[in-house]
Amino acid sequence: MKKYKLAASLICANHCNFEKDVKLLEKGGIDYIHFDVMDGIFVPRYGLYPELLKSIKNISNLPIDVHMMSEEPVRYIKEFAEAGADIIAIHAEACKHLHYTLNIIRNYGVKVGVVLNYATPLSTLDYILDYIDMVELMAINPGIVGHKVIPEIYKKIKDLRKKLDKTGRKIILEIDGGVNPETAHKMIRAGADVLVCGSSAIFKPEISVDKKIKEFRRHINNNL
Repeated sequence: MKKYKLAASLICANHCNFEKDVKLLEKGGIDYIHFDVMDGIFVPRYGLYPELLKSIKNISNLPIDVHMMSEEPVRYIKEFAEAGADIIAIHAEACKHLHYTLNIIRNYGVKVGVVLNYATPLSTLDYILDYIDMVELMAINPGIVGHKVIPEIYKKIKDLRKKLDKTGRKIILEIDGGVNPETAHKMIRAGADVLVCGSSAIFKPEISVDKKIKEFRRHINNNL
């Protein structure tokens, strides 16, 4: 069975009680916390902030991967790195100087990720593969709640998997958006390493988060 990991999208948790949900994520065996940062410009929403990240790191050892959906993210890297981010992933579409920004992240001792929107070609990665630890593919248009998975994403996952494998390095392939019981196993089969899980997968008010994680993982395993 292909190994995979699950990342919980913290923005889908209970904002009145993040601590409780983080403890339930740990109990349920989640692998990562996915931390969405939005500036209201690159995407039409606002997201989470560095002070919250620091508070989460004070109560949990779970690795936190920061997804920065903001214009010119170089302006915010210092704050999130110093707050305790383990990975910072930036949108290629949001950077005037992508290579420079990636090096800034690395200089803070944080793992480096690049995010690609669905329509962004994989060739964008050609000259930066040696500088990154993770590629995050958007399976929906970012920052918009309720969008369904873009059907052609599975081919893009397969194509990216081949591209990353050719490097001979272990570069994580993460999928964000549209992860649910109908799509998760298909994404993993196509080559995904990490799936970002939100309200369609694990944050459901009628079921405790820890139980939903285990249930979701069983469903995936039964379909791989």
